[in-house]
Amino acid sequence: MLSRADNQLITQVGPGTPMGEVFRRYWLPAMLSTELPEPDCAPAKVRLLGEDLVAFRATSGKVGVIETWCPHRNANLYWGRNEEEGLRCIYHGWKFAADGQCVDMPNEPPTSRFAEKIRVKAYQAEDRGGVIWIYMGAREDTPPLPDMEWMRLPADHRVASKRMQYCNWLQNLEGEVDSSHVSFLHSTLGADGQRAVGGNGDTHPVFSVLETAWGLAIAARRDAGPDQYYWRITPYMLPSFTIVPGPMGYTGQGPAGGSYIFTGAVPVDDTNMIGMTVFFNPEGAIHMGPAVETDEHFNPVQNKANEYGISRADQKTKSFTGIPGIRVQDMAVQEDQKGPISDRTTEHLGTSDLGVIATRQRLLKQLKGLQQGAEPAEPRNPQAFNIRSLAMTADRAIPWQELMERHMVRREPPVQAGTRLVEG
Repeated sequence: MLSRADNQLITQVGPGTPMGEVFRRYWLPAMLSTELPEPDCAPAKVRLLGEDLVAFRATSGKVGVIETWCPHRNANLYWGRNEEEGLRCIYHGWKFAADGQCVDMPNEPPTSRFAEKIRVKAYQAEDRGGVIWIYMGAREDTPPLPDMEWMRLPADHRVASKRMQYCNWLQNLEGEVDSSHVSFLHSTLGADGQRAVGGNGDTHPVFSVLETAWGLAIAARRDAGPDQYYWRITPYMLPSFTIVPGPMGYTGQGPAGGSYIFTGAVPVDDTNMIGMTVFFNPEGAIHMGPAVETDEHFNPVQNKANEYGISRADQKTKSFTGIPGIRVQDMAVQEDQKGPISDRTTEHLGTSDLGVIATRQRLLKQLKGLQQGAEPAEPRNPQAFNIRSLAMTADRAIPWQELMERHMVRREPPVQAGTRLVEG
């Protein structure tokens, strides 16, 4: 469990908070490209790390992300006109470029230079891989975008989707690094009504964790006969990203091609988050729907108000939960985890929680290092994020670190020598 003080440190992300400062060192996938489909289209509301923002695609195609309130009389710039390379406030016509500079004040005298003195807060944005990334740190210290494989694939090799989720971002991330829940939350029932455990049926994996250049490699080992292990290795990429094998990922004796799933748990504020999911297939076109069905505002159709569509009859005869949809099953337990910010002081963690424990340790290590003036190195190493996940059986004599370097790391630099955090 975490102390109350550490739980607050690790979950609060607003301006000036320690974890908020960590997030402001990284590019964050906050929007789908389709939310700003063309130059001079309607702007979009964005709330990120406790700040209300407006995003717009300028005439040149560049994405601007600026603060919501016009500095003249505090009108909401979301109602503005997106025209001629800037967003114009409808109240008095003040116009702002993508970098936040006021470029026109039509209600001031033609000779006035007042506009040169006015600037709104603006953040950098890049449209890559069907996703709009936003960087909320200091402009002069901007790192490169992370070099994730799916960002460089052809458009038909990936499907990006977005949903709102009504809980703290850490609850989602902890679910992504927890391999042991798959044998329960996402399992189905056999004809006899008993839980049908997928894979090799081993429900108590042995975890090992290694600190890496991207964050952590979290390995879950299960028995697969007398001579083999079944390995599931999840890369946790700072600050809140993971990749897991998709329905046709690594299987059997080795990589068989197929899909992977990138997930970003992006904080809206302390009690809400954006779930960004990208299905991708490096080998060819992918045909997947969105991870969760949503309305036009990205609110999930299955939600807490309608009990996530749970069927108690199906829970007795078809699935362990009775809730349709893997991602919705995750949402149900994450959004209703003793409040929107889980009280981790009351937990009782076991050996199967070592991945979760290590993730918290890694976050707190970076947070406290930054408090002491140590800037995180991970954002400056974009190639480290060019990795895959792994799920495969292998001879017991093969170290899992060797499997990771052979099948997960896509190119140089290789996995950096890490420090073993926990092992069980």
